[in-house]
Amino acid sequence: MAIIEFVILTGLGIVLGAFIVKMSNYRQQQRILDDAFYRLLQLQNGKVSLIQLAAAAKVDAQITQRYLESQVQIFSAILEIDEQGDTFYRFPKLSLPPILDQQQW
Repeated sequence: MAIIEFVILTGLGIVLGAFIVKMSNYRQQQRILDDAFYRLLQLQNGKVSLIQLAAAAKVDAQITQRYLESQVQIFSAILEIDEQGDTFYRFPKLSLPPILDQQQW
């Protein structure tokens, strides 16, 4: 009986450990995407494409796409197509207070 309890507890510990690692990786990716997203907003006057964000953050395109779609919903961004046929989202202009604008990101 003790062996069964040990196996069950060990299995639960492994599952819990895997969940914690996955959540930690998710949070780290979100921070990286946040940093890249706001940098691009500032540098490109509110124009952000999926490939630019994925490249800047160095995060998988599918994860980046879910992130970008979420930001589009939150900020009511508009999908636009440029002269070359590339798609990007136009977000509201990012105007930082002077104290934040002087700090390095």
